[in-house]
Amino acid sequence: MMKVQSSTLKVYSFSVCLLFATCCMLFAASGCGYSIQNKATLPFQAIQIVKIENVTIEPKLQDILYRALTDEFLKHGVSVNRDAGYKLSGRINHFELLILSEKSDIATEYEVVIKGNFTLTDPSGKIKELKNTGSPFIVSFTGPGPLNDLIASKEKASEKAMRDMAMEIVGIILYQ
Repeated sequence: MMKVQSSTLKVYSFSVCLLFATCCMLFAASGCGYSIQNKATLPFQAIQIVKIENVTIEPKLQDILYRALTDEFLKHGVSVNRDAGYKLSGRINHFELLILSEKSDIATEYEVVIKGNFTLTDPSGKIKELKNTGSPFIVSFTGPGPLNDLIASKEKASEKAMRDMAMEIVGIILYQ
């Protein structure tokens, strides 16, 4: 009977020590630049996306980016409405398809590169500029095959690059 209580006590002590060590590591990790964010720590609760302009030859990028920005702000707890004091505007000024690989002088893999300049204006009129912002990731697609498959792949990759760009813009605005 005494051995059962002793082993139970050892398991209990080990569990308490493990819990304590876990808590210490969590508190230590928060000193490394990472912290838990919640809605109360956001710099604002609502934003207005004033205008996204597309000056590239690729059609409809502004519409894709507007939707991606709206979705990304909503994911982070910021509503998008036309009465908000904070205003975001921007210009997509660079769209390029780079050839990543070739086979027998035929391009087989492409990279989509999209960049733009954006400004955030706060209610007092102060402007924060985000220059040459794009996707922080390489967005690529393969190309051999029928032309309609190539075009569909390019559009899908372009949309992914725009979602990545929106994620980058929102991250810079809310957390830096």
